[in-house]
Amino acid sequence: MQIKQATMDNLDQILEILRDGRDQLASQGIDQWQGDYPNVEHVKEDINHGWAYLVQSDDDETVGALSIVEAPDHSYDELDGDWLIDTDKYVVIHRVAIHSNHAGKGYASALFTNVIDYIKTNRKDIKTIRIDTHEDNKIMQHLITKTGFTEVGMLHGVYRPEENSIVYAMLTGN
Repeated sequence: MQIKQATMDNLDQILEILRDGRDQLASQGIDQWQGDYPNVEHVKEDINHGWAYLVQSDDDETVGALSIVEAPDHSYDELDGDWLIDTDKYVVIHRVAIHSNHAGKGYASALFTNVIDYIKTNRKDIKTIRIDTHEDNKIMQHLITKTGFTEVGMLHGVYRPEENSIVYAMLTGN
């Protein structure tokens, strides 16, 4: 698996992967991503800042997308909880989706392992990695904790007024 930085040429591909992710969540009865998040403006901002990535299988097929957002991420300003450490040296993993055509093949687990290893190895300035997911998204919660993240609190109404998200963090050891 490879993770490569996306360009504006990849905009439609990323939007399709995120739409497919939205549909997967809806089919599971999870209310995450069912509003105006994520939208085309989020993806354009990610690409313009160099935060958007494509996930490619070993045979170079694009199977997913994610964003690695640089601090500060103001969606975490109102955390109901406590960070593992208080630092501005963090990145946030957002908008993770593996296309349904590639579900069940271990790509999501490999994605998290690869991203964590990349950050720990190549971003010595980063002290912690943060991520959140909808309180009903049990599959993502399991994946997050399985890869070593610790639950640190909740977000209330950041993505939509009635939506709660569980927040996690991981120390990089850097």
